Amino acid sequence: MIASSTELLGIVRQFNPWWAGSRFPDLPRWRRAIFRELEQWANVPPGPTSRALLVNGARQVGKTTLFLQIIDSLIERGAPAANILYATFDHPLLRLAGLENVLRLWREQEPAADGPEYLFLDEIQFAPDWQIWLKHQVDFERRRKIALTGSAVPLASGGQESGVGRWQTVRLATLSFHEFLQLRGTATPPLPRLESLRQLQGWSAADMARVAADARPLVGHFHEYLLRGGFPQTAQVDTVTLAQRLLREDIVDKVLKRDMTALFGVRRVLELEQVFLYLCLHDGGLLDVSELCKRLELKRPTVGNFVSLLEAGHLIYRLLPHGYGKQVLRAQPKIYLADPAIAPSVLLKGKSLLEDQGALARAVESAVFKHLFTHYHARGASFSYWRGTRDLEVDIVAEIEGRIIPFEVKYQARPQTTLRDLKGLSDLVARRPVPIAYVLTRELSDFGLVAQAPVPILRIPAALACLWLGQIEFGQQDPGGFAEP
Repeated sequence: MIASSTELLGIVRQFNPWWAGSRFPDLPRWRRAIFRELEQWANVPPGPTSRALLVNGARQVGKTTLFLQIIDSLIERGAPAANILYATFDHPLLRLAGLENVLRLWREQEPAADGPEYLFLDEIQFAPDWQIWLKHQVDFERRRKIALTGSAVPLASGGQESGVGRWQTVRLATLSFHEFLQLRGTATPPLPRLESLRQLQGWSAADMARVAADARPLVGHFHEYLLRGGFPQTAQVDTVTLAQRLLREDIVDKVLKRDMTALFGVRRVLELEQVFLYLCLHDGGLLDVSELCKRLELKRPTVGNFVSLLEAGHLIYRLLPHGYGKQVLRAQPKIYLADPAIAPSVLLKGKSLLEDQGALARAVESAVFKHLFTHYHARGASFSYWRGTRDLEVDIVAEIEGRIIPFEVKYQARPQTTLRDLKGLSDLVARRPVPIAYVLTRELSDFGLVAQAPVPILRIPAALACLWLGQIEFGQQDPGGFAEP
């Protein structure tokens, strides 16, 4: 070992101040929507059927703060401080020491007290053979509750198979629009809260007109959200320019140049960056792999591998077309960036994004997808896009317990979206049983039911839809089951 046990213990002590009766003084009081879910997991006593918890998410999305807040809550509820360990394997010396040595130092310094033990292990992907270790812990250490985070957990790993049934995975996305406003302390107009977007079907035209008028201050904040992004750090800095620089340098660059090399052995970093830049230029679009290979002079397997790695690094989402069989697997995937501000930050657009109608519409579509993914992923939803006859498309299709709920984004300056503007949606509705569909619009006045539609199609301003989806998650007003959008 490079470091002595005394030096390692000093590092572990720094990460666990509660052992000495201290707390983290600067721990934010504000909490993410997912905090309640993790707190509930922590408060359930360990038992024979207990599983570990793996929190996946991009760098700087707030995973460490979330863990420290859970630890703070446990101590407030009376959990013995000696029974709580936090360690981050992002630290090079802890990574070299390994999991077992860190646990040994913990127990040599802090003898176990009565009750459950809690292990909070950050950036677990840097710990060698963590899957095998975790399997053993879950199977044989029944008094321990273990939570882990990962910013770039390998998708294809032999150890993953051994983990089936041993841990549950929670995806932590970037901040929702509602969380963004709360974190920034932004005063918002007094708008009604919803339990489901489908409630809007029962609203009168007068109700919608009144809410649209009240929501006018929301649009500027929504555009600020698209520019700054949903990372807690970028949400709080002074300027959009600084926010985008932090996103570009502290988040994206570290994933591409550090994590991909350390975890996946990527050596052709420049080519990986070029592929990611191409995806930024085509955010929300279909990925034509042949065209990408031609432009960048790369081979198809290389591009396929890079796209999979970017997905594993939580920088992109990948959707296949709705359907089944080999035809779907061979089809072009649709790519969304993990946050709407990534593309404008990487492409150095700054506030000029708001003047580029095409780029702005793509950023809104990415924001809408992220909100839908966050809202429905934990409920078992799958996502795809629709490709019908004559290349007609629907942007996003959520499938929940066999029900198909389509979402189309039309972020264009027009007074009202009509059925004539929704040819892809009309094609899908004609071919599949659809109980309700949604169109996310730009103008606040473009709010209501689409006239003469064969099924209910609700037009909702995108800023309002994202706010409401985030509020439903934050307030946990849609618990359990699979409430429709």
